[in-house]
Amino acid sequence: MVPAAAVLLVAVAFGSTAVADPLPGGLGPCVPGDCPDPFPPVNNGPFAGRDNGINVFVGSDMLVRGGAAEAEGRVVVLGSFDLAKDAGGSALYNVGVAGVGSRVPPPDGADFLTAGGDITVAPGQRLDAVGDSGGGVVRHAGTATGEIVGTAIQDTGAATPYLSLRDELTSASDCYARVDGEPREPTGTATNLGAETVFTGDGASELQVFNVDFDLATPAGGTQGIVFENIPEGATVLVNLTGPERTINTYAGSFDDTNPFNQLRDRLLWNFPDASTVTLTGGAQFQGTTLVGDQDSTATVTMPGIAGRFYTTGSLIHTSPASGGGGQEFHAYPFNGDLPDCEGEEPPPTTTTTTEPTTTTESTTTTTSDGTSPSEPTSTVCPTTDPSCAEGSGGGSDPTLPTTGFDATALTGIGALLLLVGTLLVMLNRRRTRKT
Repeated sequence: MVPAAAVLLVAVAFGSTAVADPLPGGLGPCVPGDCPDPFPPVNNGPFAGRDNGINVFVGSDMLVRGGAAEAEGRVVVLGSFDLAKDAGGSALYNVGVAGVGSRVPPPDGADFLTAGGDITVAPGQRLDAVGDSGGGVVRHAGTATGEIVGTAIQDTGAATPYLSLRDELTSASDCYARVDGEPREPTGTATNLGAETVFTGDGASELQVFNVDFDLATPAGGTQGIVFENIPEGATVLVNLTGPERTINTYAGSFDDTNPFNQLRDRLLWNFPDASTVTLTGGAQFQGTTLVGDQDSTATVTMPGIAGRFYTTGSLIHTSPASGGGGQEFHAYPFNGDLPDCEGEEPPPTTTTTTEPTTTTESTTTTTSDGTSPSEPTSTVCPTTDPSCAEGSGGGSDPTLPTTGFDATALTGIGALLLLVGTLLVMLNRRRTRKT
């Protein structure tokens, strides 16, 4: 007979295997270990926790223009990062820490910004990877030109741990929208009524699927509302916006998390599998995670706030509307939904495939316009296979993506326990036999 304690351990271990299907590489959820539960609404209070997950991923170049203000959370750009805002406004762009946001930044010393190419900051402007935190790392494979507040590290392998994510996100975007080349079966309807687009679910499915082949805007292209109805509590909402060009022009969302739209935030995915041009505009505090699958695409974001992950395999322009106004922000919020299981996906490597060292050059602040440091930098050779190199940076060889799936260590321990119990029972039985 197996002791009750052993049975309980087995039940707990197998119970822990049930995990949702996140985005590729485990992207989406908050990465421990100081994740708040729940995440607070947008605010300017003290830090509510820390999240080492990637909040903004860009498969090509990221351009900061107009009056855009900040990108909270970790930002990974496979191409170059270029900061050149309009003259006359704020000269500052924050990464990692936002003055107003979820107030859940990456851990101090993590890579707040990673660039696989150059980082260029226009004269008189400033890229800040410190804010009111202890400060983060700006890791770049190419040159760094202009003023960077924080620890700037040149690392030729900066983007290597994240390269596979681009293709994986493209494949996932197509998979979420189609099954065997045909549109994924919807569970509800989306109707553009002019003043608003209404998404009506079936009230039962754990995955609510909506297929949209029109812009979320008025017939004249103006701003409209977004309403979700008949969505079961706890359901994941997948909105597939198909077509070569797509625009969302909305005022939906707010700083108030009692807003029904806000309450869908961590389980809502806006998927653009085909669009080469994606425009997110209007006066919204937009809710949910965005995925753009076309690697040749350009996404332009002028909404005041994006509350959720933003993952594009193409380029990103973070700017303000041509009509004026600034302060556009990405706010760090996780995606915890349960998405379709897309076979053939492989997680990104936790270490790079080469054993050759990459060179990292560290300086605490870059303030010159020619890519050099005003003080003599320290240079170290950082093997890409050593996750302890640049300790605390959260970058280099460690993509710091959440681990998903089942840890067999616990099951091995349980097996050993059961074997021990069985051995003891056999010994007791032999002793009883000898006595009789």
